[in-house]
Amino acid sequence: MQGFKLLAKIIIAIILGIALGSFVPEWSIRIFATFNDLFGSFLGFVIPLIILGFIAPGIGSLGRGAGKLLGITGAVAYLSTIVAGIVALLVAKGLYPIMLKGQSAADLTDPSEGLVSGYLELDIAPPLEVMTALILAFVIGLGIAAIKGDTLLNMMNEFRDIVQLVIEKVIIPLLPFHIFGIFANMTFAGQVSTIISVFAKVFAMILVLHMLYLIFLYLMAGTLSRENPFAMLKTMSPAYFTALGTQSSAATIPVTLESAKKLKLRGDVADFTIPLLANIHLAGSTITLVSCALAVMFIQGDVASLSKMIPFILVLAVTMIAAPGVPGGAVMAAIGLLESMLHFGPAMVSLMIALYLAQDSIGTACNVTGDGAITSITNSISKRKNITEET
Repeated sequence: MQGFKLLAKIIIAIILGIALGSFVPEWSIRIFATFNDLFGSFLGFVIPLIILGFIAPGIGSLGRGAGKLLGITGAVAYLSTIVAGIVALLVAKGLYPIMLKGQSAADLTDPSEGLVSGYLELDIAPPLEVMTALILAFVIGLGIAAIKGDTLLNMMNEFRDIVQLVIEKVIIPLLPFHIFGIFANMTFAGQVSTIISVFAKVFAMILVLHMLYLIFLYLMAGTLSRENPFAMLKTMSPAYFTALGTQSSAATIPVTLESAKKLKLRGDVADFTIPLLANIHLAGSTITLVSCALAVMFIQGDVASLSKMIPFILVLAVTMIAAPGVPGGAVMAAIGLLESMLHFGPAMVSLMIALYLAQDSIGTACNVTGDGAITSITNSISKRKNITEET
């Protein structure tokens, strides 16, 4: 329900932003822009904390499992996420020049280009650069896993809880106001028709990509397990529709687990893999993030080269392992990479957030349904290697 409430607020914010931006005077748009500047500065301050607070304990906890089943599950999930991102990249590069032909917006990397600026700009310096936070998170996470120490892990878990509280109590509640402000500003600047058209086309493409990727995963799983892939997909369908409502992989675990156990699995493999995959396998979210990022870049006239996007996808797949378990958590975790690796400005980030949250439920549904296929693939590999589910 939390996810649907947030989605409803986002939709209302977009509608009100477009409606009010059409006729209100410039001074009121500047008030909204001021809020956006302040919120953007605070978000920039929090982003390195999100990266450090979620990735470090995520890697540390994941690495403490000693079993080979953990390694197989993690490797298959990471590979699936990378493949999903690359598929989205290739499809978008092939279709956007046709789908989005003739659609462009003012330079959103520079607020002075087209958009109205605010009355006050507060520069809140982040405690760490994004890439510094990312590297530090890897070092701490891998160090925790190597020394198997509880003290630092407990401290990082508590730090993660604090950061998640900031996300849940401050950032998520203020997001609708932020999106309202950016859409009012873009409407005032005459750019909103382009954005809405892009929204609709990208949303449709993402939905089709999710369906095709799930079919691909289950074809792989069915081939390895010698089962009917479409029957397997049907078995996992309750998890898909539940995730549409919960908009949370974690909240859908009971249904995902019940559905996965109806597949032909060995022992208690699903009991181990499904809760794990709910946190580390976000192929659907990755498809959405890559597709939306490329759409925002395309309307800016930015040609997304493979040399720029492949490293982004590889790092994004790792970042998704520890995305916050709240609606919109994946895009929150990705913001730092969008800014540091793709050079997104505040307005571009706002568009990304709006694009992502508008379809967060179908991304989550793709994630959890794919977990059944990854579980089956892991089960088939472990059977061939005669690996038990001991961890």
